[in-house]
Amino acid sequence: MLASAPGFHLGDHVALGALFLGVSVFVALGALSHQHERAWSASIFYIGLGVVAGIGLDLLGIRAPDPIDDHNLLARLAEPALAIAVLGAGLAIDIDDVPRRSVLTIAGLLFVVLPLTVAVLAGWGVLAMGLSLGAALVMGAALAPTDPVLAGDVGLGPPGEDDQSEPRLSLHTEAGVNDGLAAPLVLLGLVVAAGSGLGGWVVADVLYAMPVAIVLGALAGSGLAALGVRLRDRDLLAHDLDGFVALGMALAIYGGTEALDAYGLLGVFAAGVAFRRYEHAHEVNHSMHRGAELAGRLLELIVLLLLGAMLSFDGLRAPGLAGWAAIAALLLIVRPLLVLASTARSELGFGQRLFLGLLGVRGVAALFYVAFAVGDGSLGEGDERVVVWTALACVAVSVVVHGMAASPLARRLL
Repeated sequence: MLASAPGFHLGDHVALGALFLGVSVFVALGALSHQHERAWSASIFYIGLGVVAGIGLDLLGIRAPDPIDDHNLLARLAEPALAIAVLGAGLAIDIDDVPRRSVLTIAGLLFVVLPLTVAVLAGWGVLAMGLSLGAALVMGAALAPTDPVLAGDVGLGPPGEDDQSEPRLSLHTEAGVNDGLAAPLVLLGLVVAAGSGLGGWVVADVLYAMPVAIVLGALAGSGLAALGVRLRDRDLLAHDLDGFVALGMALAIYGGTEALDAYGLLGVFAAGVAFRRYEHAHEVNHSMHRGAELAGRLLELIVLLLLGAMLSFDGLRAPGLAGWAAIAALLLIVRPLLVLASTARSELGFGQRLFLGLLGVRGVAALFYVAFAVGDGSLGEGDERVVVWTALACVAVSVVVHGMAASPLARRLL
């Protein structure tokens, strides 16, 4: 369109943006190709490309995206990425074949490790980082869950593969569920920050939102599976479109659950598990999982590009020494020790338990929750900046460290 205008228009910003995104997609394709044969994750490249984009914007005199000013953009991109990744996680789990020992391990990760991680981080936030209790709870709840988008690299493979073994099954299931379980804890922090009563939180955000999400998701997943069988039997649904079914299913169930003021991520995960259980051995599970995985990878690329472009030296100074100490402790001490303690009586070997503890990847979920907290407006300006930048720094470090360590740790500990 610009080429039809008179004169030269070199360096148009929109055209340069399209060029950069196209190059980024090609880089992503190269990074994802034969990924399992390499010792690094493609996510590292996405962060690096985002940093390059941020530098380019600065050279062009364009304001780089800011995690606080542009929190709506960050939240709106992270939200569908999480929903689709959670659906893919649910589709990969054959619930009927999950052994009792795995159920106990997963329960420990969800109901012991997660809340204790929140408590430890919140305590450190108050005592060492100078945060208010509400802000510290938001920070702890945002950073505590394992991320389903990035943890997919070390979790289960597509449906039908034989590797349902520990500890990949536990890590995979934990990542699919705990983002939804972290949501009421994030809301608890916002309630405390706003000085509101806890009664409404208990009734609306715990007793109502959690069970309603699980029931709605399970019913929707089973219903869509039954409908899909009938449509395919009548040749009314092309097999080539199964991947798009996954995309529509994730967004529809997430949106419908959230519209009823329940937790969309819990609903989508329950739907994925229910869908897989209804069509236990059907090839549609594999194609739907593949479609969800591809869509999730694309959205992951976009979110991590945005994260890289947002990083700045000034922002990374915001957490202070205490914030950076919290990040290091979370990844190297708090999570590993809590996992080792919670699985002490399990049948897992020490190496497997250590793998579970060290591979708690932080990622898109943390970005979504801190962006949501900024939009809520309950945090003070100083607390808000510290919480947001601590989360961004933690995700960036986790992507690099876990991205480089995942494959070597898997080979050595499993």
